[in-house]
Amino acid sequence: MSAHDRPSAAELATAVREFLEAEILPVLDDQRLRFRTLVAMNALSIVEREAAPPPGEHDWELARRIRAGDVRDGDLAALKAEVEAKLRVASPRYLERY
Repeated sequence: MSAHDRPSAAELATAVREFLEAEILPVLDDQRLRFRTLVAMNALSIVEREAAPPPGEHDWELARRIRAGDVRDGDLAALKAEVEAKLRVASPRYLERY
């Protein structure tokens, strides 16, 4: 939950990225400026993903149980979901390969 009202940081980043993509990128002839705009759009995509609410908080109890050797049904699925959530922010293209 954000301490701020809408638009959220993720929504603002999305709006700016979409503006750059729809209004600015199509009219850029300068290749250097076009590349820098693409870099900025990528950075905004990262901000969007990082500002999105997480699917769940880190499960400290799960980590404790794994260290103790007490792995239960569903633990692997929970770990996979956590890794996928982190990859969505850090490297979403990696998920597309697997």
